[in-house]
Amino acid sequence: MLIVTNGIRIPLREIHFTFVKGAGPGGQKINKSNSRAVLTWNIVQNKTLPDGMKSQIVNVLGRRISGSGDLIIRSDRFRDRGRNIADCLEKLRELLVKSTATKKARLKTKTPAKATLGRRRIKEHKSEKKKWRQKVRV
Repeated sequence: MLIVTNGIRIPLREIHFTFVKGAGPGGQKINKSNSRAVLTWNIVQNKTLPDGMKSQIVNVLGRRISGSGDLIIRSDRFRDRGRNIADCLEKLRELLVKSTATKKARLKTKTPAKATLGRRRIKEHKSEKKKWRQKVRV
């Protein structure tokens, strides 16, 4: 069970791993061992998340999701398979935390009275300058 937050838990049976030859550290061993982990998780067919949360995740992670609804995460940061699996799961957890976080509402700030007064004084000064430029009517 991958615990993302208190409300989001993903059973590991919904997550599939494949292993391929990696490009990370490992020297000549990298050519022989399949240590790169590729995590595949189908968001569309997921049964544990509510539909609203699924659509929010799809909106945020849209470019990372394939046409069939699979989220694909790769890791070849480490030399061994187990650490790459853990790295993929951590990346998935971080992506889900970021995509389900709600933004705080912006508090509307009030313009300070001194700023408003200063702006009015500048306007009055410009207005007076323009009055002095006009022709005098008798």
